Amino acid sequence: MRVGIFTDTYPPFINGVSTSITMLQKSLEEKGHKVYIVTVNPENMSYTYDNDDQVIRIPGIPVGIYDYRLSGIYPIRAINKIKKWNLDIIHSHTEFGVGTFARIIAKQLKIPLVHTYHTMYEDYVHYITKGHFDKSSKKIVEYLTKFYCDKTASELIVPSTKTYNLFKEKYKFDKNVHIVPTGVEVERFYKENSNKEEVALIKKELNIKKDDFIILYVGRLAQEKNIELLIRSHSEIVKKNKKCKLVIVGSGPDYEKYIHMTNDLKITNNVIFTNAIPWEEMPNYYHLANIFVTASKTETQGLTVIEAMAASIPVVCIEDESFSNVVINHLNGRTFLTETEYKKAIYDLLKDRKELSKMEKQARITAESHSLKYYAESILDVYYCAITNHKKNKNIVERITEIVKRGSDDKQ
Repeated sequence: MRVGIFTDTYPPFINGVSTSITMLQKSLEEKGHKVYIVTVNPENMSYTYDNDDQVIRIPGIPVGIYDYRLSGIYPIRAINKIKKWNLDIIHSHTEFGVGTFARIIAKQLKIPLVHTYHTMYEDYVHYITKGHFDKSSKKIVEYLTKFYCDKTASELIVPSTKTYNLFKEKYKFDKNVHIVPTGVEVERFYKENSNKEEVALIKKELNIKKDDFIILYVGRLAQEKNIELLIRSHSEIVKKNKKCKLVIVGSGPDYEKYIHMTNDLKITNNVIFTNAIPWEEMPNYYHLANIFVTASKTETQGLTVIEAMAASIPVVCIEDESFSNVVINHLNGRTFLTETEYKKAIYDLLKDRKELSKMEKQARITAESHSLKYYAESILDVYYCAITNHKKNKNIVERITEIVKRGSDDKQ
């Protein structure tokens, strides 16, 4: 099959969507399918084409939200190249810019369109409104999301029950919604595949001692991730155990804010900020940890949770539908609702290392069910569904056209 993936984010850009697309591309190619990428140029306003990797990068302008760039919706230079690809399916991963281009080109070339919904946009409205008109803005986001997903895509993919419920219960979406959790290259994170020398070097650089208990967060440093809860709680945790260190891996708009927060709480010796880390180096950072934590309620799936589990790291996460099918309380991690419950979960695991050890084994078992093999098979099922329905609709249109034409001929 020849698959065209249309996305606003793709390496070297690092985020959950970019990782998801990289995993999809890898899993499809391993099964012998040909994958082509249409994305935004993250560096400048120029058009580029990588013939070896079959990647078109089209010009895009910064939109003021992280490093995102918005492209034009009909880049002429890309069209002739895409026509030559002779695609069987188009798979869009964004609702705007490149996503709109995917809609247009799919209609023009009569190619079935599958769309994956990655982002709970209502949780990000504040970056644009700055706290004003949030209610009306969320209604606009809802309308645009329903329009793109309902009116244009042949089949819709979501990564979790949380997003499925958003479309079925809140948006009253009446088309097919396929729940396909993003696959993870779990083998990258296995303990036996870790580079112990590099892990030791990182520990030395970060001043992590052998008897330190490491609590790890990986992700964007921003308001919606609720990192303040982790830092605030840590100021209490270190009073009971000074060997506890919170390692925060990532960058974002609130990076400096959180550094100042740790200064104000006088816990700079127990909170370590690494800033952004290259994707290929991430497995080593998971192997620093005893526990992985997240208090975010804005995830659609939470890939970092699965990556941590693949590294045999138990997870302590806030109760949210995006994690409910992965983190099972007292089996491979702990869940919490309040700050008090979060601190209790950490205290419990600090005391009971036997339970922690059992959770490590179960975490690894859980992660294995999210391998790329199962991911590719599930995505291909959706592709075949879209192609089959597209052919049916095409045959119906051709039949109607034939009947209309025959009726016109009979009148003559």
